[in-house]
Amino acid sequence: MRFAPLVIAATSVALVSPVVAQAAPAPSPAQGPAQAHSHKPGHGTPAAPGVSVPGGRYEHAVSLKFKAERGVTVRYTLDGTTPTRDSRAFHSGRPLRITKDTNVTAVAFRGNKASVPVSYGYLIKTREKPIAKFVVMSDVHIGSHATADKKYESFFDTIGSIFPKPDAILSNGDMINDNGDGKGPDHKIVSEVFRSNLARKGMTDTQLLISNGNHDASLAAIRAGYPKAWFPDSGGGYYESTVKGLPVLTVNTETYDSSAAQRTWLKARLAAITANPANAGKPVFIQGHRPTTGTTMDGQQASNPRLAEDLSAFPQAVLFSGHSHLNINDDRSIHQRDFTSVNDGSMSYIEIDHGYQMVTDEGLANRFESPTAQALFVEVYKNRTEMARVNMAADKHDIYTGGQWSANWQPPYASAGTLSGDTWTVRLKGSTNQEIKDNFRYTDAARNTVAPKFTTRKPLKEVHTPKGGTAVRIAQAKDDQMVHHYNVDITDASTGASVVSSKVLSDFYFTPRPNTLDIPVPGAVKGGRYVARVVAVDAYGNASPAASLAFRR
Repeated sequence: MRFAPLVIAATSVALVSPVVAQAAPAPSPAQGPAQAHSHKPGHGTPAAPGVSVPGGRYEHAVSLKFKAERGVTVRYTLDGTTPTRDSRAFHSGRPLRITKDTNVTAVAFRGNKASVPVSYGYLIKTREKPIAKFVVMSDVHIGSHATADKKYESFFDTIGSIFPKPDAILSNGDMINDNGDGKGPDHKIVSEVFRSNLARKGMTDTQLLISNGNHDASLAAIRAGYPKAWFPDSGGGYYESTVKGLPVLTVNTETYDSSAAQRTWLKARLAAITANPANAGKPVFIQGHRPTTGTTMDGQQASNPRLAEDLSAFPQAVLFSGHSHLNINDDRSIHQRDFTSVNDGSMSYIEIDHGYQMVTDEGLANRFESPTAQALFVEVYKNRTEMARVNMAADKHDIYTGGQWSANWQPPYASAGTLSGDTWTVRLKGSTNQEIKDNFRYTDAARNTVAPKFTTRKPLKEVHTPKGGTAVRIAQAKDDQMVHHYNVDITDASTGASVVSSKVLSDFYFTPRPNTLDIPVPGAVKGGRYVARVVAVDAYGNASPAASLAFRR
């Protein structure tokens, strides 16, 4: 991420500050992070710092101070990493100023003790008013009030603090988690959770627009679970709406390729909308649960090739899709060729490309999921559409706890409202379809070619693990977007045998990101000699020069 220097001034809209947990033994997912408790000044682990201006959306720069206990030093970062004792110290007489979108992360230090890190996201806009503003989310997967109520109170606090009165919320399929096992009635639970929070936040005029997903049981179950206005289809699970005068077409990707009637409807509506001179240069939004082929995230988990075919004649089309749970940190989540396609992440847990490993408390593990929740905050202006990528929750947790899979980590979250990447800006410039396509910026041809770099003099070192083992510690590399993973090879120097050969994820989906990763060296023998070779790789495959380390255990 290329987040900006810090500059924050008067407020426009303020985001509710996350309530920060204190350092404590790891709780269960049902309990959520350990709750904050008070300390006497000068004793124990310091409390995490607060801020004078909460994270959120502002229409001008903001001046920021940290609030902390007496006798502590607050250190902070602006690049998404975790503050250390070497990070910049905050001085109370010098407020920070944020002028561009920034994640601010702070830690309070006292002696050899440190608070848990807390992060705040700031979206800095101008006073220009958008034509429309709406949230796009998907894969809610609610199954009970017990796991959803507190979680969605936090999520709606984040929504309401960025957009106090959003014009619409698009919930793009998989509201529940039905697998043919009779969970259709769970839609009523989702409806209750959403209606309760809409009322609590005063979002009485916000439109809710739902699409059908593969875990939503049936169209009949959706219709039975929600107000008609939330799913106003006429029988096939597809329909047309307007949000502040902008067309929004909802398609049913469970049947799209096999539904001649739906295909005919979509093409006819797109042709009529784009033929109207009043709509020249304006986006036509489409939401459909499954991504179509050859578009976002290199086509992972895509289907419905005929949807891509039908949209190809309409460069004003902007398609939002979910289903894959693939994260929106990755800039492959937006793609343009004949139209714009955008992956909208997931509100339950996110996925990463398969074939990688994560560093866990148990060592390297085959993982492709994280209990991170994300959504898009879309603002439509006269000459552009801006899409902010926002974390609802991105605290560092393993998807497995005590051997049990769970995506139900509960609030408070120390990362609510942080930014998972730079804002995407879509401009539809041109008087012809071809001219619009020629001005697309998120194309395969324009893919990023900048490789990550190790910026420390010695990026690798041998360390001892708490359990008495040996690990190679990687000081994380830097990239102009993000480091996706590391190719890690560790060999026994005496025999040439491979000890570790892995592609290890960089933890880019957590906020803040850890500064180091410890790669265990299994079976390392005392006195044995080993050689480690590590290459940092970004999401597009750009690779750094290798860092090497020879060491004796």
